[in-house]
Amino acid sequence: MKYYLYHIPGKKIGVTTDLKERVERQQGYDKGEYQVIMSTTDIDLVSEKEISLQKALGYRVDRKLYKDLYKPVNQITINNMRINVTEMTTTFPCPVSKLKGQLMDKIGMQWETDSGPVGITKKSIEWIMDNVKVSQYTQDRCYVYNKAFARWFDNHDAYGIHGLDNAKQMNDQYNGKTLSGGLSPERSYECCDENNLCTCMSQFDLIREWANERGLYDKGDVKTQTLKLMEEAGEICRAVLKQDKAEIIDGIGDCVVVLTNLAELNNVSIEDCIDAAYDEISNRTGKMVNGTFKKD
Repeated sequence: MKYYLYHIPGKKIGVTTDLKERVERQQGYDKGEYQVIMSTTDIDLVSEKEISLQKALGYRVDRKLYKDLYKPVNQITINNMRINVTEMTTTFPCPVSKLKGQLMDKIGMQWETDSGPVGITKKSIEWIMDNVKVSQYTQDRCYVYNKAFARWFDNHDAYGIHGLDNAKQMNDQYNGKTLSGGLSPERSYECCDENNLCTCMSQFDLIREWANERGLYDKGDVKTQTLKLMEEAGEICRAVLKQDKAEIIDGIGDCVVVLTNLAELNNVSIEDCIDAAYDEISNRTGKMVNGTFKKD
């Protein structure tokens, strides 16, 4: 197997086994718009070079080494079910109409994605079926986005309130704790109530999926998104001066979208940013002065 370390000037450093598929078709760059820095059969070498160059050139640094993400031909076979795992998606080798039956037969199957560990339980099958998409190349394959799937696992009791399914308990390998416990109180959504588990995606998840589908996380630029945020904030200021409530709502919503994407481009989540900000202000004291809160 040959691995290619490639450079898209001003955008990213990456590794792939298929330049035409990964860089040209998926990311939309022509041959003259990227450079092949090296090609090798040594996955350890190319993995280390990728990270070191990302740091040296100031690009977004991958959370894990390429070799730790890579499976031969990006395929995992468990219980005779072969799935393809890429940086962005997990693809199932069957049409949507047959997927649920195949998943029910594979309860307990687990795999890692770049966004975290996931697996098949009775609860996660419901999420997969609600969010699965048909491959644009063939009706006989379908896929889900890894980031949204992993976040669902982080925020939900994937095994049910009253214990695990017949699957073995999955460990959160990234935080050293068991994934259990359901949705945290500070992250409840309209489709959830105290008597029912949430099976929906949050608004932030929907924003991230929208951005992922449009290649924003592959091709987006932190500086451009920051300038976009300033533009949207200016729109809010104009709307406030005009007392245009509809425009205020639109402007605030646009800022939330940009902030969500800006967080992702900086390798953090908007939820973590909000949590950090709340922790900072939760015990803050002060008083209102001329319409502004002044902290002590």
